[in-house]
Amino acid sequence: MAFSLGTYRPPILCRATINNNNTNHSLEASYIRRAAELADKSAGFSSPHPNFGCVITTAQGKVAGEGYLYAQGTKPAEVMAVEAAGPGSRFATAYLNMEPGDCHGDHSAVSALVQAGISRVVVGMRHPLQHLRGNSIRALRSQGVQVDVLGEDLKSKTLEEAQKSCLLVNAPIICRAASQVPFSVLKYAMTLDGKIAASSGHAAWISSKMSRNRVFELRGRSDAIIVGGNTVRKDNPKLTARHGGGHMPVRIVMTQTLNLPVEANLWDVSDVSTIVVTQRGAQRSFQKLLASKGVEVVEFDILNPRDVMEYFHDRGYLSILWECGGTLAASAISAGVIHKVFAFVAPKIIGGKNAPSPVAELGMVEMSQALDLLDVCYEQVGPDMLISGFLQPLPDVTPVIPSVDETFAIDPTVTPHESSIIFFYKAWDPFGAFSNFSPHPIQMPDKNGDYVTWLSVEHYYQAHKFSEVDDPLARDLVKNIKSAKSPEEAARIGRSMQRQQCHLGKEFQTRVLCGSQVRSDWDTVKIDVMYRALKCKFSVYPHLNSMLLSTAGSVLVEASPHDLFWGGGRDGEGLNYLGRLLMQLRSEFLGESSTSSESSCLAV
Repeated sequence: MAFSLGTYRPPILCRATINNNNTNHSLEASYIRRAAELADKSAGFSSPHPNFGCVITTAQGKVAGEGYLYAQGTKPAEVMAVEAAGPGSRFATAYLNMEPGDCHGDHSAVSALVQAGISRVVVGMRHPLQHLRGNSIRALRSQGVQVDVLGEDLKSKTLEEAQKSCLLVNAPIICRAASQVPFSVLKYAMTLDGKIAASSGHAAWISSKMSRNRVFELRGRSDAIIVGGNTVRKDNPKLTARHGGGHMPVRIVMTQTLNLPVEANLWDVSDVSTIVVTQRGAQRSFQKLLASKGVEVVEFDILNPRDVMEYFHDRGYLSILWECGGTLAASAISAGVIHKVFAFVAPKIIGGKNAPSPVAELGMVEMSQALDLLDVCYEQVGPDMLISGFLQPLPDVTPVIPSVDETFAIDPTVTPHESSIIFFYKAWDPFGAFSNFSPHPIQMPDKNGDYVTWLSVEHYYQAHKFSEVDDPLARDLVKNIKSAKSPEEAARIGRSMQRQQCHLGKEFQTRVLCGSQVRSDWDTVKIDVMYRALKCKFSVYPHLNSMLLSTAGSVLVEASPHDLFWGGGRDGEGLNYLGRLLMQLRSEFLGESSTSSESSCLAV
């Protein structure tokens, strides 16, 4: 199996003499592989998320419609495919690379397939997240739709290869769900004699420009890029994706001593954030300096790759690219957090007894202890050879994990209703519909009383940072946020402008340079803006209202570890205003508040 996280390529199958049953399987395998290929199309344009693709075919085997999930909070792949197929969906078959991931109480993907008249659904793999696994398959079957799951209902060598393409395109969410750390890729470039730099430390450039462009692709597919302090000191990298737009990964510097330069490219956070993780108590004065530049500093009692990855798992990251030196690479491999390796080998020899290698000491003394890569792929990139493979096998997603109720039958100490705190963060979490990024459009009145449709709460919230500013640039900014393709893009526009500390109303030259600034009363009104949007969302969608009411008696916490205003923070130090507003709404809906008022919004 050849697979590259840089660009998804379906496997090449050799032709052979086959019977009619295998002919059908080959055709169905091609549709499943196409669904996996579609699922990968959003890579680099939006932050990593579970990848969904859908292909709808008629009884005659003609493709009627295709679709894929562009970003968290956008239309499901199944909805996109049904809309593209139109009447061709009736009595058709839908091929999905992965079981739909509808949020709790939200069945838009399932409903789209059922209402369009789809008669059969072929699923490449069950959803790897326990709270979503099997839900959509059961829902489809309960509506009379025939559902065939590869490896369960349909089995053959051809389909097994097709299913593997589904597993590989969603390797990040599979590994994250199984290991409780983000999917981590170690990337390095080395000479033919295994050196990542000359003895002097000079390393620009080992690999070709074509290889470096592939690295930009890998970066665009990652939530974050990790380097060590030595890389910052010697190379002063920018670590940008350099694709002219779309998703920009966070830069992470991992350093115990915080012995870093005062001036560095990574301290420029005007376009993308930088996080420095370090040992607790390290160089307090330098921490303050970084904070003044807008760099986030996170301290750990004991700094090690495992704890750092568990932290970023809790932060919601799916995929991380390690571009570090040999010492940190060895530490990460030893900690078991590296899942895949990308090695660019240049046809050069540099020599040098003290020239660094890509991986430092691992404590191995015999060749039998060497780590073998799995599913190795060889690809020529310009003059270089790219060798990639997995350090760990992809976890098996076939076994059914017992539910909480089933576990309680075995172990009564584990109760289904034990927790009194409900955490939510990403849209694919169990209570992900509470997220501002959930795909629930709202209609809100503008200042003239006309109702305007916003694709999500996040779109509405970010736009209103600039809505009352009497300036043409601010008005353009509101339009750009409103038309953003996803909540993520809306947030990216709003936050980047907010970070630019300039003020509207100054001379034209300053406005062109700085862009539009947040309205002067934003700190005063932002809670009310968010409250109005949330009230509309949970008023017009009955299943969301029921979901919110079902949490009565529980504390709701937005689990963002870095947003200390709307979220709960890493150690509970955040103000959790989003959770507070949801609990206030819940009280109103339950009739427990005397401040209940009519909702000023329309059903979408």
